[in-house]
Amino acid sequence: MRIVFFGTPEFAVPSLRALLRERYPVVGVVTQPDRPRGRSRNTLVAPPVKLEAARAGIPVLQPASPLGDVFLAGFRRLEPDLGIVVAYGHILRPAVLSLPRLGMVNVHASLLPRWRGAAPIQHAIAAGDRETGVSIMQMEAGLDSGPVLHRIATPIGIEETAGALAARLAELGATALIDALSQMSTGFVQPEVQDAGGATIAPKIDREAARLDWRRDATALSRQVRAFDPAPGAWTIHDGCALKVFGAMPTDHRGEPGCVLGAGERLVVGCGGGSLAVREVQPAGKTRLAVSDWVRGRAVAVGTRLG
Repeated sequence: MRIVFFGTPEFAVPSLRALLRERYPVVGVVTQPDRPRGRSRNTLVAPPVKLEAARAGIPVLQPASPLGDVFLAGFRRLEPDLGIVVAYGHILRPAVLSLPRLGMVNVHASLLPRWRGAAPIQHAIAAGDRETGVSIMQMEAGLDSGPVLHRIATPIGIEETAGALAARLAELGATALIDALSQMSTGFVQPEVQDAGGATIAPKIDREAARLDWRRDATALSRQVRAFDPAPGAWTIHDGCALKVFGAMPTDHRGEPGCVLGAGERLVVGCGGGSLAVREVQPAGKTRLAVSDWVRGRAVAVGTRLG
C-alpha cells in the first residue's frame, strides 16, 4: 500500500514517524512551502514535516496550493494507493481526494462531528468541553464531514493549555492512525456516518477572537486564556498597547471589570463575575515574562484599568 502523506506543522510529525516505524511505505510527502522567519524575514524555515521527511529520505512536494495540472501530475507520479492528511493547512479538492486508489483519510483533533474545522483544540477548551480526542476520517468534499473510521477519546485537564493538549493529541492521533490502518488492512473497519445534526464548527482563530472582554465571567476568561496559549495569545489593552496574558485562573475577588485588584506575584483583574489571577504576560514586541517582573518594571498599581 503506497502512501502519500500530507502534513505541515509539528502536530503532524508523530503520525509520519508512526507510519515509518511501522514500516508503511510512505512514497512521498506533500507539505507547505518554506516560510520566511526572523526580524528581517529573509531566512526561509522548512516546516517540521519536511525536515522529518528529509531525514527519512522521502521525496517532498511543496506546492503553494495543491491545485492545477502540475501538482496533480506530480502527485500521480507517486502512484498513491492511500493519502493521509494531518494538519496540512489547505482544503483538498475532489480531483486530489479521488486520485489515490483507496481515497484519503484525515487525522482530526476532535471527536467528530463535534468541532469540524481548522481550530478544534482551541474551541474545545474555550467552550469548556471536559473531553476531546482524535478521529480518523475518510475524506470527502465537505468540511470534515466524511465517515469516521476510528476514534480515541481523552479528558481535557482543568489547567491544560492548547499547546499541551495539542502535543498529547498529536501522539494520540498517531496511535489512532495506526489502529485504523490495521483495521483497514484486515477488512474489519466499519465507517460510521457522522450525525450532521450534532456538528459544531471550529473556524480559524483570528486576533479579535483572542481579545479578552473583562465583562465576561472569570471561568470563561480563564478558558479563553488556556485556549489561545501559546498562540495567538489572549490579549487585552494596557496603556494603549496590546498585552497578552497567560496562566490565568479564576478567583473569588470582586471588582470592576478590567480593574487591577492586585499586582504582585499575580495580576488580579476584576471580571463580570469574580476575577482572574494571571501568572505571566507578554507586552507588545517583548518576550513572555512573569507578572512579578513586569509589575516591577512598569510600576503597575492597584486601580489600573485594562481593556
